[in-house]
Amino acid sequence: MLAALPLLFLLLTAHLNTAAISAQTAATVKLPAYDVVSIKPNKTGSGSIDISINDGNYEASNVSLKMLILNAYQLKDNQLEGLPKWADSDRFDIKAKVVEPDPVVMKTLTGEQNQMMLRPVLTERFGLTFHREKKVLPVYEMVLAKDGPKFKEMPPEEESSGRTTNGVRAGGMSIHNTQMTAVGVPLSSLVNMLSGQLQRIVIDKTGLAGKYDLQLKWTPDDAKPSPDSGADAAPPEIFTALIEQLGLKLHPTKAEVDMFVVDHVGMPSVE
Repeated sequence: MLAALPLLFLLLTAHLNTAAISAQTAATVKLPAYDVVSIKPNKTGSGSIDISINDGNYEASNVSLKMLILNAYQLKDNQLEGLPKWADSDRFDIKAKVVEPDPVVMKTLTGEQNQMMLRPVLTERFGLTFHREKKVLPVYEMVLAKDGPKFKEMPPEEESSGRTTNGVRAGGMSIHNTQMTAVGVPLSSLVNMLSGQLQRIVIDKTGLAGKYDLQLKWTPDDAKPSPDSGADAAPPEIFTALIEQLGLKLHPTKAEVDMFVVDHVGMPSVE
């Protein structure tokens, strides 16, 4: 069950990012603030996670502090350092509310801005302080395979058409076990999914800037080594599936990565 958690958050991130703007632009916008915040420990031991963001209300059940930080700051797992063990193992139920939300403002908020509204909750209630630094890490560069892409770009006029594929609406992504369906999404959504699945940052080097329909099926096999472990190593099935089904290839390399290093964090004040 724990292995499935990154995929759940990738689903949330993929859905939110369909309307997201750049972090630099979002940071210049004055966001609504949660006026009332309730945080309680969750001792159920359940593997079920629920997150709802709607009209100035944020509700999350059975989430860890690590999950909250990854989403609030749009980080991949490998970019986060310095958390104590409890920040990954302890779970919380959180309810936050904007008391008098402006309906017009709330409707225009992007997914990224909704995520950013969590940041004051983390700093004020968990005492989060951090700094940024650079670090060279193993990464995968996603490039076009020899025969080029094997997926189609969604025409701009279809982006708001409401078209669905396998129950997925335009701009959305669904991941069920080892099958992914995405409709009219940028390749950044695929990169996020792969980064979580492979537990390594994936960098898009394809040069493709459109929105695409993507379908991918793979067979997990943890016993197989990754492509960079040796010349004769057989790649995991997901690497082969990317080449055969999408015409994309992951090239192992190293790159300088922006890191988010936690300096201090504490158990939240519970209300």
